[in-house]
Amino acid sequence: MDYKHLGIGDIPVYGTGGYMLSVDVALSENNDAIGIGRKGTIDKPYILRAPFWTVDTLFYCIPKYNHNLDFTNCLFQNVDWKNKDESTGVPSLSKVIINNIETSIPSYEEQKKIGEYFKSFDNLITLHQRKLDRLKNIKKSMLDKMFPKDGEVVPEIRFKGFTDAWEQRKLGDVFKYEQPQTYIVENTEYDDKNKIPVLTAGQSFILGYTDEHFGIKEANERNPVIIFDDFTTSSHYVDFPFKVKSSAIKLLTLSTTKDNVYCAYNVLKNISYLPVSHERHWISTFTKFDILLPKSVDEKELIGEYFKLLDNLITLHQRKLDKLKNIKKSMLDNMFV
Repeated sequence: MDYKHLGIGDIPVYGTGGYMLSVDVALSENNDAIGIGRKGTIDKPYILRAPFWTVDTLFYCIPKYNHNLDFTNCLFQNVDWKNKDESTGVPSLSKVIINNIETSIPSYEEQKKIGEYFKSFDNLITLHQRKLDRLKNIKKSMLDKMFPKDGEVVPEIRFKGFTDAWEQRKLGDVFKYEQPQTYIVENTEYDDKNKIPVLTAGQSFILGYTDEHFGIKEANERNPVIIFDDFTTSSHYVDFPFKVKSSAIKLLTLSTTKDNVYCAYNVLKNISYLPVSHERHWISTFTKFDILLPKSVDEKELIGEYFKLLDNLITLHQRKLDKLKNIKKSMLDNMFV
């Protein structure tokens, strides 16, 4: 229901994307429920703790007597909601569709056991997600503080012993780029158990993983590089070996050993530019951008190592989080009829 006529309070209002704001009246005063999208995001059910209010794009479903809330939440997560979509435009569900879904349930005692198991799993996932978000926020904050702001030549935070102003350079003086050999392998099967990442243009970046047969042979002969997507201007730091499956991918390597690839990479990440519609492969223009880098080789190394350490921690926590989510998905598949 609409909430705009309500006053400000401490009762949360939820939509399909989660918490929105707080008001002074509740739709459900005492009964916890499961929220499921009516419009838009219809495949992300989650528990709503009373008291709460929901907007008109979010249904809320209160389990009847002898039906455990946490178990019911698992049932909702096991439904292919996108397959229940009734619309030809914005994804939509109806009460009739939800009520007519057939499912199987065990005794109430078994429901409680299963519900408690997945509740503890969700708590563990939430804990790891918070750690990951905290690390990402630390990195974002340090990127703001350890690189000069617009119009300035020194950063807010520096390692001890460095006071010189940063020097202006052209991006093309720091990086040289090349077109990697592109492997368009039809019907290639990607498998996470393999080791060689296959890189593609766009936000997905890693298309999948392949085996050594498709890998390059120069793993120990080249330094780490930056992969630059000529379409979206996104960039990623990578180590050899890897494979490329898009002509929009460019390899950026340092023009001189005086620069630190990881420090320069984070300078690159701080540049904001969107190509206009007629621009196709515009990296040669991009290399003319002005950037600031420390004069001292030692300062570049320290900054590079600091952010490399942060990124390694972020990657480690992301892998732990993904592993937990995969275990939960597997258990949802195997613990329900």
